[in-house]
This record gives sequence, structure tokens and C-alpha cells, in this order.
Amino acid sequence: MDKTAVVKVGAAASASVCALFGGVVLAQYMFAKKKRAGKKTKIIEMMPEFEKSTVHMHDPERVEQIICGLIKGGASKLQIITDFDMTLSKFAVNGKRCPTCHNIIDNCKLVTEECRQELGQLKDTYYPIEIDPHLTMEEKYPFMVEWYFKSHTLLVKQRLQKDKLPEVVRDSEAALREGYEQFFDRLHQHSVPMFIFSAGLGDVLEEIIRQAGVYHPNVKVVSNFMDFDDKGVLRGFKGEVIHVYNKQDGALRNTEYFKQLKDNCNIILMGDSLGDLNMADGVPNVENILKIGFLNDKVEERLEKYLDSYDIVLVKDETLEVPNSILQKIL
Repeated sequence: MDKTAVVKVGAAASASVCALFGGVVLAQYMFAKKKRAGKKTKIIEMMPEFEKSTVHMHDPERVEQIICGLIKGGASKLQIITDFDMTLSKFAVNGKRCPTCHNIIDNCKLVTEECRQELGQLKDTYYPIEIDPHLTMEEKYPFMVEWYFKSHTLLVKQRLQKDKLPEVVRDSEAALREGYEQFFDRLHQHSVPMFIFSAGLGDVLEEIIRQAGVYHPNVKVVSNFMDFDDKGVLRGFKGEVIHVYNKQDGALRNTEYFKQLKDNCNIILMGDSLGDLNMADGVPNVENILKIGFLNDKVEERLEKYLDSYDIVLVKDETLEVPNSILQKIL
């Protein structure tokens, strides 16, 4: 073979290799581009927790942008605003419903059987209204006020004793979500303020996290607190009632707290109700807010609305794995 032929063969071989290599690179690029256009994005790809079937997002790219903003801000700009019942606490264990703060009192031995039945009837009447996807929050509002007023009136009649509350909580089936120690402890370690805004019973809530060993100094609880007389007997409730659908009012009443945290302009908000979406309304100068919703019940009827409202929706997920994975990137 002459030199010219050799050159031509070599050129052809080189062209073939280049074409092959170029094709592989192009294929990889197209695959990567397609992957980016799908559900996952760069930061989220680095978090295996987002691969879980329980994780739903309407706009992954928006979630990516918010998480990037939170990471850039770091610990000094971050604060957590969260609901408690069925958000930090579990909704169910092995198919059995876990008690809310109210349920813990309703079912304890300090309450008479007659009172327990009346409280159960109230729940059967009003809980379906609370989670009805066809009613607006405004339509539900008066029913929630009615429910809380009636249930609190029944509890006052029981003359509950304050010093019995620790035992009541210990004897209950209260359960915080898997990963709660890591969640609370990491926030405490990095001095990130944590605002727990609950429509439950504050005294019970505080006792739960105290017994769990995670009631750290960075935690502030706003909830329905019991009012005891000099003998430690329940005589009423302090302040205005907080229910699922008036948290916006409560948030605005706590503007002084949020003003003290004016530099904490990045927020992770967590809730299990559409009423929880307004918990950050009292925060000035918000730069980035990531809203994580726990959808525990009536999933098919409510998923679309949750996806329209929360950035990340965790469906029947009894863990804090996703919030913990995000905190790990930020802190």
C-alpha cells in the first residue's frame, strides 16, 4: 500500500473514531439534558432521599433554585417554621393512627368515659370538615372555632391536674417522626431558630419534646396553652384559640419574634395542612422560603392542591429524611 493510501485509511479511521466518540458524547449530553428536564436536578440528584416514591414535586427546578439559595445563605440566614401534630409527629405506625396532642389528653385516664365519648363525637363531626378538599379555608373556619371551643370546654370540666401531664405523655403512644433527633440536634448545634406553631395543646407538645430530649434553647413554641389555678387544676386556656385555619392571624401576632430574627431571611416551612402555609406571614424580608408538606390522609383527593401549594409534598412518609437531607446541604 502506498503512502497516500495509508494516509487516507488513517484519516478515515480517525474520522470513524471521532464520529464514534462524538456520537457517544452527544448521546451522553442528550441523556443528561433529558435528565435535567425531568423530575431531578443537579442538587437534588445528590440527595438519594429524593428518589423515594413518597416524594412529589410540581416544579423540581424551582425547588432546586430555592435549595441553592438556602445553601448560599447558610446557618446564619436560616430559620425553621413548623407545625407539630402530624408534621413533626407521626400520623400512623403500622397502619394505626398516632395520637395528636389533643388525642393524648382525650384518651388519658384523667378523662371520664362519658367525656371521652363526647370528644370522639366532636372529632367524628369536625375532622371530616377540616380535611374536606371541596370546602375553602374560609368555609371551614367557623367549624374549627366551634370544635375547639366545645372540646376545650369539656376538658375544663374534667379539672385536669398539671402535675399529671408528664405521666400522661409517658403512657401515651405519641411518636415523633423517624430522624427527629438528627433534625432537632443539627438545628441546635448550628443555632438555627425553630418556631413550632401548633393548633394542638402546648403543654402536651412541650412535654413530648422534653421527654424526647430535644427541647433545646433554640426552640420556641406557640400553641394553645392550658391555664391552671394555684392548685394546678385546669381552669381554662390562655389567649386566643389557635386552630388549623387561623395560623395567619397567629403569625402576625408574633411579628415581634420574627423582627428579632430579621437577618434570618431564609425559611424552611413544614406543615400537614393548607392552613399551615400562612405560618410565615409575620416574617419580614423573606429571601427564600421552601415549603414542605406532609400529606397523610385522603391522598388522591388532596394531592393536586398540595402540589399547587407546597414545593415538596411527602405522601405517607413517616420520616424526616428529606428535611434532614436538605439541612445537611445547608449546615
